[in-house]
Amino acid sequence: MSEHITVLLHEAVDGLVLDADGLYVDCTFGRGGHSQLILEKLSVNGRLIGIDKDPRAIATGKELEKADSRFQICHGSFADMQQMVNEQGNGQLVSGVLMDLGVSSPQLDEAERGFSFMKDGPLDMRMNTEAGQTAAQWVNSAKEEEIANVFYEFGEERCSRRLARAIVQRREQEPFERTLDLAEVIKVAHPRWEKNKHPATRCFQAMRIYLNNELGDLTNGLQVATDMLAKSGRLVVISFHSLEDRMVKHFIRDKEKGPQLPPDLPIMEKDFPKELKHIGKAIKASKAEVDVNVRSRSAIMRIAQKEM
Repeated sequence: MSEHITVLLHEAVDGLVLDADGLYVDCTFGRGGHSQLILEKLSVNGRLIGIDKDPRAIATGKELEKADSRFQICHGSFADMQQMVNEQGNGQLVSGVLMDLGVSSPQLDEAERGFSFMKDGPLDMRMNTEAGQTAAQWVNSAKEEEIANVFYEFGEERCSRRLARAIVQRREQEPFERTLDLAEVIKVAHPRWEKNKHPATRCFQAMRIYLNNELGDLTNGLQVATDMLAKSGRLVVISFHSLEDRMVKHFIRDKEKGPQLPPDLPIMEKDFPKELKHIGKAIKASKAEVDVNVRSRSAIMRIAQKEM
């Protein structure tokens, strides 16, 4: 199993934990890198709830749960964190919420998970391997137009229609079952290769995001997290591609602006409370971190603070 190197570890935890006695939520527990450092920052009264869709991450979380009574692990989507916090945190407002989006190194490197176009494995791509449609089931049954739309919307793939057509033509002869098989068909059909990027990169990203409802979960999760935060609580989000980061950036900006009111209302803008305030500029991994973990090069972290 590949070792997971936590991205922006100290930057994220330093930006998150301001109250050592507070309740915190790690929305994407993974292999527990952020969670373990958060626990080091907390007092004996502090508490941490970890959430993950991946059963293997839950197994790791159970071990940490046994070792530290301040920690609880929950299996599910962070879009449903309100219910989890109500159950585990007795409805207490939280001091900080951390989201480290995307896939972990073990998920990418374990061929049987089906996330990678560089390793041969079954076409799965599910974060939660106990539920939902596999990538093979989807790519072998979806209409050509749907495949093209998914590639374009979630992968920003400009050749989406041509690639979807090639996939449908090939599956009529033999259904797709393996990652390298699908990656090769995309590679051969793709007319525009990007420098230093495999031709299947955007398509595999798009399928993963679509099948796991990642952007839907993010939309709901950002709002739920904001609602749960206590005044001066922190929201820290690490994203790995432009679709996610754009959503996070716009969400914080809109909450910082407050409600959009007609210009002729006799109310001063300053009299309306703003839900969030951005803290500092977007943070990227240092050169030293990228040298150690090349996957950190695309990471962007944004921090916001609850204002009301």
